[in-house]
Amino acid sequence: MLRMRAVDIVEDAGFSPVQAVDADQALSILESRSDISLLFTDIQMPGSMDGLKLAHAVHDRWPAIKIILVSGQVEPSDADRPQDSRFFGKPLSNAQMIAELQAMVGAGALTTIPDASLLPTDKNGYSPEAIELERISAQEAALSAENDSLRLLLEQANIDAKALLTQSSIDAEERDAADKLQKLIVGELHHRIKNNLATVSAIASQSFRTTTSIEHGQKAMEGRLLALSRAHDLLMQVSWSNASLTRTVSGATEPFDSQGNRRFHFNGPDIKVASSAVIALAMTLNELCTNTIKFGALSTPAGSVEVAWKIDEDKQRLCLTWTERGGPPVRPPTRSSFGTRMMQSLGQQLHGQVQLSYEPAGLIYSLDVPLSSIIAKA
Repeated sequence: MLRMRAVDIVEDAGFSPVQAVDADQALSILESRSDISLLFTDIQMPGSMDGLKLAHAVHDRWPAIKIILVSGQVEPSDADRPQDSRFFGKPLSNAQMIAELQAMVGAGALTTIPDASLLPTDKNGYSPEAIELERISAQEAALSAENDSLRLLLEQANIDAKALLTQSSIDAEERDAADKLQKLIVGELHHRIKNNLATVSAIASQSFRTTTSIEHGQKAMEGRLLALSRAHDLLMQVSWSNASLTRTVSGATEPFDSQGNRRFHFNGPDIKVASSAVIALAMTLNELCTNTIKFGALSTPAGSVEVAWKIDEDKQRLCLTWTERGGPPVRPPTRSSFGTRMMQSLGQQLHGQVQLSYEPAGLIYSLDVPLSSIIAKA
């Protein structure tokens, strides 16, 4: 979600983005191209090196490339960053980032022209999209203010805990160890809260970006936030270590099987999957469920969905397939929706391949990923 939002920021600034899911892929892209003007990376970028090390590697090898670093956890000093690079803390302001990109690289060549037929105006001449963008900007400001308030509360809790330790006459060594542990926990909590706020803000921004009405965008956003919440509930039950693949699939589809007549059928071995894969699968299944309820197999009483997965031991890959049957005839869409883009992006996040087949008998979604990207480490 955060990578997709970064792509939109780059496009809104007038430039053409090239995505990389980790530092290794970013370096591979840079080695094969000569038209990259700027590196835009999160310091917590996954891969063999983090975003800060990636920035130094890029600056040393391609000094002409401008660099923007972002993070919700750390704030590197000027000495830690490559020369002439810029840093911004999350959550990001779309307007500020667009201005910074244009200031560093120049005016963009791309322009976004909305479909006027989808944007009716009110008596004052304002379109719903313009009104909604203004509301989203206000939401981002509110989220930032709430995050600052929470940071102050966490700092106060840290101060109170130190006073309690002192009053309890804990010896110096134990007090020092407890203080370090508390700082570690508070830092991790602060990082997760910042990331969650940034993710929620990205979901809101993306849900309203291409919607044809405020009501449609609101329902889509609520559904995605509920899916994210259910995935977090499942992970909380196992202390964020790993979760059952069967429970992940059943938990994501259960809210859409309200009639209780088992319109979803599962078939595959149960394995333990990593927390990042749980969230990616839950968000993907939510998009598929929402689509099939509205337009696909489950929009008719006789429709059903089979979710099957198998493990290729020789290739060490997992293949998951979603197959719809008994619904209305399927027609390929005329444009790529945000839900389709998100499913493709989540597949890339797991280093996998996503394929959507719009067969007349029903939609077929397939995900082919390496086991190392999805299975929980022992």
